[in-house]
Amino acid sequence: MPYYRRVGQIPPKRHTQFRTPEGGLYAEELMGVEGFSADSALLYHRHLPTAIVDARTLDDERKAHVPNAPLLPRHYRSQLLTWADPAVDAVRGRRVLFGNADVTICFVAATAPSPLYRNAIGDELCYVQTGTGTVETSYGTLAVGRGDYVVIPTSCTYRIVPTGDEPMRLLVLEATGHIGPPRRYLSAKGQFLEHSPYCERDLRGPDEPLLVDGEDVDVIVRHRGGLTEFTYANHPFDVVGWDGCLYPWAFNIDDFEPITGRIHQPPPMHQTFEGPNFVVCSFCPRKVDYHPLSIPVPYNHANVDSDELLFYVGGNYEARKGSGIGLGSLSLHPAGFTHGPQPGAVEASIGVHYFDETAVMVDTFRPLELGEAAMQCEDPEYAWTWARRRRRG
Repeated sequence: MPYYRRVGQIPPKRHTQFRTPEGGLYAEELMGVEGFSADSALLYHRHLPTAIVDARTLDDERKAHVPNAPLLPRHYRSQLLTWADPAVDAVRGRRVLFGNADVTICFVAATAPSPLYRNAIGDELCYVQTGTGTVETSYGTLAVGRGDYVVIPTSCTYRIVPTGDEPMRLLVLEATGHIGPPRRYLSAKGQFLEHSPYCERDLRGPDEPLLVDGEDVDVIVRHRGGLTEFTYANHPFDVVGWDGCLYPWAFNIDDFEPITGRIHQPPPMHQTFEGPNFVVCSFCPRKVDYHPLSIPVPYNHANVDSDELLFYVGGNYEARKGSGIGLGSLSLHPAGFTHGPQPGAVEASIGVHYFDETAVMVDTFRPLELGEAAMQCEDPEYAWTWARRRRRG
């Protein structure tokens, strides 16, 4: 994270004695990335965070991805996904849509609290399409709702608790490294720069400790070897205070300030996050191109080095009207395929001054393969919509 945060009780000097009211020592834990050489946080536990009393291997039910073959642009309707169990949680209920060696992209419509969980492979980025909930973590809680991005650091113990009557529909990116603001938005010392479309004032972190009592508490851990469930002697939510620059945080897509121009601006203007070999962009309602001869919708373009995934979450996406895409849709336009506006969209956009659309885009620099959930909700006619006719034969 680009700025320092302090929550709860901490000693005046790090790595020094910090005693409980009863006279014992709080257990200090360093959460740090890149081997003590990058962002970190110091957490102070009431109990030893190392005290496990059991460990068992869990079956990982995720199936292998399959290649996008034949190579096609594809359209998926997330709203058609179903779950066998009516009580779906945001961890065990994740369905894999896409994946590669850098990121796994999942979807879930959560209605029940998740178990305690820790991803030890990389950071996670959750986008809340609908619903509200609480993300409970060792650092404290975050109240989240529609349009929130939530960044959960590697090895942060957390659980997600839906609130309200509407399911929490989440797009979840599980990275194999770290996710953060694009480096070009930050100064050498980590402050958001003036040209950044969002800044520190837009970010939310935990405000106070979350203290939960309990013994023999289970935590599911995803690691490079699979899934393990640890049983801890004491509840991991026992942190009385912490400080540092590494913690879970939230940012709402409505707080992203679009960068516009006289002619069409390319997708990097909408970039919101970067991860290992992928980027995330936010397309938000905005004033569009104001050159007298401008064409507001994007031009045809070939993704020479990347696959482009768009998740449509609000308004009307002008460039693809008539293609069958609607709210909850995901379009996948792979490298090797030239894609662009729906026929007629270019002419129809001339003279338009404002786009009311919200979409989350993920560009990956390795090909995205297809997960089992993608197989369930694909629109088989999408690839032929530019030709305005069905597949030959």
